[in-house]
Amino acid sequence: MTTRTWFITGASRGIGLETARAALAAGHQVVATGRRRGDVIAALGESEALLALELDVTVPAQIAAAVDAARERFGRIDVLVNNAGYGHLGLFEQTTDADVRAQFETNVFGLFNVTRAVLPLMRAQRGGHVINLSSVAGIAGFAMAGIYCASKFAVEGFSLSLAEEVRQFGICVTIVGPGFIRTDFLDPSSFRLPDIAVPDYADMDAQLRNTYLPYNHLQPGDPVRLAQALLQLADRADPPLRFSAGSDALEMVGARLAQLGAELDAERALSASVDGQWA
Repeated sequence: MTTRTWFITGASRGIGLETARAALAAGHQVVATGRRRGDVIAALGESEALLALELDVTVPAQIAAAVDAARERFGRIDVLVNNAGYGHLGLFEQTTDADVRAQFETNVFGLFNVTRAVLPLMRAQRGGHVINLSSVAGIAGFAMAGIYCASKFAVEGFSLSLAEEVRQFGICVTIVGPGFIRTDFLDPSSFRLPDIAVPDYADMDAQLRNTYLPYNHLQPGDPVRLAQALLQLADRADPPLRFSAGSDALEMVGARLAQLGAELDAERALSASVDGQWA
């Protein structure tokens, strides 16, 4: 086995924590970051193979400092896992501009900035693997999750484009789209709900809250098994560009592909009619 250095954001709990644990158990070196360094150490302990760092991905100076510390300690970063993020649930008319910007600051711009900071090191190495945590919400829309879905669609589009740019340097990109995983995602400490009430949406709002919230910690996906899957992907010489994690993800992505195919076929003639001769 080749020992690698992993750089993981949002590593104090959930998928990030289990990925850090799995990488350490497999004999890798891990830079585990979180908004509170003490939480990372409490979860993972301390060892020569672990560098625990404070990192809020919305703070550019902390990103630069964390990447510099990783370089100084281990000399390289082989696998970047952009995991930090949260979900904002709410019908669109219940959300504010501030809600949207906060969602994108973490899920999109934070991911962009961490990737931008790590890529020069990977280019110099002429190798690396960027693993971006998306979601089934990055390929299918869900009522009450509009701005979260929008943030994950952004991650997917960015990742597809980035893969085309960095392949020449031996850098791989993998989008990981989990279904519902048993993490704290649906805990009040992780997700956010709107304070705005719109009477016309009252019944729909109540129905969706009663659907999502009781699902907390009953999700079918196991974060420990997902972490093992990420280690397997990182070991591959030619990892996939997109990986759907969980049987529910397979079902939802399959349904979305079928819908796209049916709409493409149904409107094929009208679509082709847009072509024309140059004037």
